[in-house]
Amino acid sequence: MNKVIANILRFILLLTIQILICNQIHLFRFINPHIYVLALLLLPLSIPKPLQYVIAFATGLVVDCFVMTYGVHASASLMVLFVRPYLVSLLDEKNVLDANESFMPGVKPFKWLFLYSFILVFVHHLLITFLEVFSFQRFGYNLFATFMNTLFTTIAILAIEYIFMSRKIK
Repeated sequence: MNKVIANILRFILLLTIQILICNQIHLFRFINPHIYVLALLLLPLSIPKPLQYVIAFATGLVVDCFVMTYGVHASASLMVLFVRPYLVSLLDEKNVLDANESFMPGVKPFKWLFLYSFILVFVHHLLITFLEVFSFQRFGYNLFATFMNTLFTTIAILAIEYIFMSRKIK
């Protein structure tokens, strides 16, 4: 029960920070970190798929309501949780992944966490960018903006994980 409460509190905290602080950040007019994705990345794989999708949709919809993007974040959040099990099985070389395993520092090595976070955040930002722009007219610029957003968000997510959520391997 403590893990459920911890996950709920983490979701509320990350969404609050996203809405009150991160949505106001616009570095170089196009870099906007989306740290709420961390809550989705840390969801245990043992949660049933339909519930994961409901959580992702609700999380994205809350952000959409405050940013007025009308479903863009909800669809990107759904895509992240759709791609996630395939990425985890691809990154898990030994096929020994436990469904209850945590995706936190101390449990997984930095390289694994970086690839896991970077790829899923890239999918998230790519979908957000191209759904918001809805044009391939400035494809190079949009891809550059997606990459820079991904890099900035991934660094922020890993910093949050290592500062606040790391634990020692026993």
